[in-house]
Amino acid sequence: MKKIEYKWIVAIAFVLGMFMEILDTTIINTAIPTLANDFSATPATMEWVILGYLLSLAIFIPSSGWIGDKFGTKKTFLFALTMFTLASMLCGQANSLGQLIAFRLLQGVGGGMLTPVGTAMLYRAFPPEERARASAVLIIPSVIAPALGPVVGGAIVSNTSWRWIFYVNVPVGIIGIIFSAFLLKEHREPRAGRFDIAGFLLSGVGLAGILYALSQGPEHGWLSNTVLLTGLGGLALMAVMVKVELSIEEPMLALRLYKDRIFRNANFTTTLSYGGFIGFYFLLPQFMQTLLGASAFHSGLATFPQAVGVIAMSQFVGRWYHTIGPRRLVTFGMIAAGLATLPFAFLELDTSLWTIGGLMFLRGCGMAFAFMPLQAATYANIEGPDTGRASSIFSAQRQTSAALGVAILATIFITKTNHMLDSGTEERAAALSGYHTGFVASVGIFAIAAVWAYFKISDADAARTMQPRPKVAQA
Repeated sequence: MKKIEYKWIVAIAFVLGMFMEILDTTIINTAIPTLANDFSATPATMEWVILGYLLSLAIFIPSSGWIGDKFGTKKTFLFALTMFTLASMLCGQANSLGQLIAFRLLQGVGGGMLTPVGTAMLYRAFPPEERARASAVLIIPSVIAPALGPVVGGAIVSNTSWRWIFYVNVPVGIIGIIFSAFLLKEHREPRAGRFDIAGFLLSGVGLAGILYALSQGPEHGWLSNTVLLTGLGGLALMAVMVKVELSIEEPMLALRLYKDRIFRNANFTTTLSYGGFIGFYFLLPQFMQTLLGASAFHSGLATFPQAVGVIAMSQFVGRWYHTIGPRRLVTFGMIAAGLATLPFAFLELDTSLWTIGGLMFLRGCGMAFAFMPLQAATYANIEGPDTGRASSIFSAQRQTSAALGVAILATIFITKTNHMLDSGTEERAAALSGYHTGFVASVGIFAIAAVWAYFKISDADAARTMQPRPKVAQA
């Protein structure tokens, strides 16, 4: 029996951990109304079930790269898996809303470390010429878990207790812990340096402030005192963090990596593409549930074909990457995704979920041309010792881009809907107009990403990842 190469062992451990974390992030949204009813909580209080986790992520994502380098990626990954699994079990046992929020904060500690440390392990295991294959692995949990979340969550809430939306993580977590404990190898970086307390506090609190402001802005108004205070305060702390991190020898966040042109430009393209992707994903289920009358379960089924499209097309994109290069692939992907998104601006109140499912499949096919090449190109020139720090930066920026995409599209939707209501338009027609405008804005974000990718991403900068994979000699 042929022995499994170590890089695929890392890939399996990574997929298990990341799948569990992303699934949990999306599955809980379907249970919020049930939780509010069981705990007799107001919407303002219930949002802390989501916000608490988000803010905990923000604090620990930036430091996760250093922690993995200093104490070992295997130990850190196992700690994150264990913390997330244990916190999931505790969430399921919660007897009050306060307990649930506290246990969600613990989940965020584990979740904040899982993705950056797992990504670092993955890109260390795969050499530069195989990073397109590693990126194909990254896509699996990134697109399947968000698609499954509403489906699984809807089924659980409809047929059993809300507690199972947390318990479902436990068996996956236990399998991941056992698998990782026995098969992963330890890796430390000798030059990890001392703990950068200033970088930890400034980046963690600053990012938390920005994400909080982005989450509250659409509903409470961008000029409200809370949004202004947390948003501007977060930006100020991040500005101080940049100055501090660039002035010390071994910073927690290696901002010097932005000097690498492909890392800088690919990260910005990811900000646009992922922001547009998640922002749209925020609006569409609401459109189906509030205007089309679909359940959370059926709206989840309608969006699932997007994940199928991404996975199916990624197999071809992975082969084409080495000859076509990231610049043309990403540009085409953003154009294709935008064209597939445009028909959503013409959906009506009698649109079939089958039509939406077909469009989502096409949208997924287009996104595959962007997601996989961007992942591979971003890490093209990142050396082994810097992989942990690079993954922290990438994860923090992607988390921010998701929040920014939701904030922009939600603000556009609310503003347009209110404008139509003020002009005397019937409520459902006003909401439909708001959704249409939000979908068009998503197309606009993809268009900007396509232009940026065409002019700023250079295949020459990503040359190390475009080398053909070495062929295995035949016996």
